[in-house]
Amino acid sequence: MAEIGSYLKKHTETLVKDVGIETACTLTGKSKATLGRYYSDHDEHAERFMPVDAVARLEAAASYPHVTSALAELKGITLSYDDRHPNTAREGGVNSDVIALSQRFAMLMAEYQQSIEDGVITVTEAKRLLKETVMLQQVLIDMKLHLETESESA
Repeated sequence: MAEIGSYLKKHTETLVKDVGIETACTLTGKSKATLGRYYSDHDEHAERFMPVDAVARLEAAASYPHVTSALAELKGITLSYDDRHPNTAREGGVNSDVIALSQRFAMLMAEYQQSIEDGVITVTEAKRLLKETVMLQQVLIDMKLHLETESESA
């Protein structure tokens, strides 16, 4: 367990440094000393870890989800990083998601049809299929989030 703690602390430190210590203090409402304790390797701080809500706030401002990816790696999970940064939130909710889902699925099937015409899927074609699959997955995640939001407000 000690090596897991050390691993998470290293990624916590990377996250704080990615955002910047001053910004991290502002986003989390924690002092520099408290943030430092979360990634300190001293024995007295061995059991102290950053709260998950603070991690979420920092990762929203970071260039990469350092702690989330570390947790996923420890569990053997592969994450797909969505680097879309829309200027405004998508409106329309679930209805819009269903339309986007059908459009993305149609694009994936068109890509598949084109790739399989000669009976062989090349590396380049596989990469295009993978890209379309990831885009389809992102639409499903958006849809899931909209459904969760709607179920909470009902």
